[in-house]
Amino acid sequence: MDNQFKREFEDIFKAHVSRDGTDKFLEWLGSTDFFTAPASTRFHCACESGLVMHSLNVYKVLREKHFDEGDSEESFALCGLLHDVCKAQFYKISTRNVKNDATGEWEKKPFYSVDDAFPYGHGEKSVFLIERFIRLKTAEAVAIRWHMGGFDDSAKGNSYTMGEAYYKYPLAVKLHLSDLEATYLLEKGTSEAR
Repeated sequence: MDNQFKREFEDIFKAHVSRDGTDKFLEWLGSTDFFTAPASTRFHCACESGLVMHSLNVYKVLREKHFDEGDSEESFALCGLLHDVCKAQFYKISTRNVKNDATGEWEKKPFYSVDDAFPYGHGEKSVFLIERFIRLKTAEAVAIRWHMGGFDDSAKGNSYTMGEAYYKYPLAVKLHLSDLEATYLLEKGTSEAR
C-alpha cells in the first residue's frame, strides 16, 4: 500500500531522532497497523491511516506554534509523532446493520471498535511501548504520559499529578495543547463515522 503519511512520518522521524534503538523501533512500528489504523472509533481521523495523520498533525502544531529557543527538535519529533503509539493494534473493523434511507433495506456497514489486547492505560502505554526500544528523557516521558490532559482517566479521579507535571515540564503543556488543536480544529470532519 502506498502511504504518503508513512513516508512523511519516517522522513521527519529519521531527520530528527538519532538515539539508540531508533531503527529497531521503526521496524517494530512497521510490523503493527500504526500506519493504517484510525486515530479514534468515530471522533477524529476515524479513517484508514487516521492515526499517522493525527500524529503528523500534532507534530506540526507542536513544532510550528510551540517551539522556543532551547527546545529540542528530537524531543518535539518523539513526542509529537509518538504520543499515541498506544493506539497501534488497538482498533478492529467490525460491521453493524444500518438501514439505507433510500432503499429501506438493511445493509452491513463497517465501523471501528476497540480491541485492546494490552490494557495498560493511554499515555503510560505509549511511554512503555516507546521505551522498549528508545530511552526517553524525563520531560518527554511526562509529556507523552499526560498529553490527554483532563481526558485522561487518572485526571478524572482528581489526581494532582497532571497539574504538577504541567508545572514542572512545559513540553507536557505544549504537547497537550497541540493534541487538542489537531483533534478539534485541524481534524474536524475527518471521521468517516460522522
